Amino acid sequence: MKTTRLSALLAALPLCLPVALSAQTALTIYNQNFAVVRELVPLDLKAGVNLVNFSGATTQVEADSVVLRDVTGKVALRILEQSYRADAASEGLLLSLNEGKSLDFLVRDQDAKEYVVKGRVIRSGYNSAGSAATPIIEVDGKLRFSLPGQPIFPSLGDDAILQPTLSWQLHSAEAAKLKAELGYVTNGMSWQAAYNLVAPEKGDQVDIVGWVTVTNSTGKRFDDATVKLMAGDVNRVQPQVEDYRRMRKVGVAMMAMDSMAPADVTEKAFDEFHLYSLPRPVTLRDQETKQVEFLRATGVTAPQLYIYDQQKYGAKVATVREFKNTKENGGLGLPLPKGRTRFYRQDAADGRLEFVGENNLDHTARNETVRLYTGDVFDIAVEKKSTDSQMSSRNDFREEAFEVKLRNRKADTVEVRVVDHFSTGPNWKLIQQSDPSEKTSAGTVEFRVTLKPDEEKVITYRVRYDWK
Repeated sequence: MKTTRLSALLAALPLCLPVALSAQTALTIYNQNFAVVRELVPLDLKAGVNLVNFSGATTQVEADSVVLRDVTGKVALRILEQSYRADAASEGLLLSLNEGKSLDFLVRDQDAKEYVVKGRVIRSGYNSAGSAATPIIEVDGKLRFSLPGQPIFPSLGDDAILQPTLSWQLHSAEAAKLKAELGYVTNGMSWQAAYNLVAPEKGDQVDIVGWVTVTNSTGKRFDDATVKLMAGDVNRVQPQVEDYRRMRKVGVAMMAMDSMAPADVTEKAFDEFHLYSLPRPVTLRDQETKQVEFLRATGVTAPQLYIYDQQKYGAKVATVREFKNTKENGGLGLPLPKGRTRFYRQDAADGRLEFVGENNLDHTARNETVRLYTGDVFDIAVEKKSTDSQMSSRNDFREEAFEVKLRNRKADTVEVRVVDHFSTGPNWKLIQQSDPSEKTSAGTVEFRVTLKPDEEKVITYRVRYDWK
């Protein structure tokens, strides 16, 4: 923070340099790449104005979200001024602070011998916004558009900080010691769910394991933090100009897996969302991805459906997994956060698992039905064609006729659901059909066709659109 008249008057006051207690750190992580951080910060305040610095925040803190308060309400604490600095000391920053000055530059020759070259910093090239220019250094009266060696700085300077720092000017009516709660929103932290469904080679029973994967790229390590995960799409206002100076590339340094009983993760409805609480403190290192099991269900009935729906799945017969998210169905019944869902089948010959498809599961409430497309069927062929189209002479109705051929090349009997969609603008109805059908919505009809091994069936239907 740059020196001001007020801070100069306060310079003689002792600085309170609080360090967050790791056991008192709490995180609420959202699956939209941000989190809320809450820490208890010990303060030792004197009556009057106090200058307080805190260097334990993340590098991606949203500065205008910071809240410092006495949760007990016993201390009359007023915040006169609050600031956030992210310009931690770096070579470029220190060069900029020494522009116009002479520095020593350490040079190593090809024999690894070291010697010092004197140079004056004409231009550092440093730009806090991230776009740097080439530095200009004067050596022996000549200009170089590069550094002659490793710069040696005499000191950090009064205005330099080693890491991002929050600063407050606090007024307290009386001397007090307290643990204030510091809370803020930070970018760079996210979580997502992932599900693995394992089925035997034959049958509709599957085992489901759900994981939450937490990624920390905030620039800060959190030790023994209590963690809550908010599931749902929370609306956030997007800034018109994004500050990229504090953004860092997301990377993964390691993968850690902490197995725990599924009952240990608790869940509750919160506002219009769902909140999951991990059962024990978790350490999240910067640039670390950590996984925690939150769901395990066995013997879930999840039949495999064969659906021909050209509008939804394309020109082939799709294979779709369907299951009810109920407690009675293998112990499910937990609100399921959105996430990638992978399907595996066990090869009965050697017991190994084979990957057979994946899709994304959307947020799903308990007692709802999940239906996930996993791929196209190899051994069920389908051909659809329009066989007739007529418009009445008075243009008050139109008729269309269709034919769908199905061939089952599997060794088992299958049921294929043939789905078609019709325009809901005019009135419509099927006036001819070779097989029974069900109207499943205002513009959708479904035929269920059973095919024995190597059997071919043809279904036909005629629809009439009426503008009367």
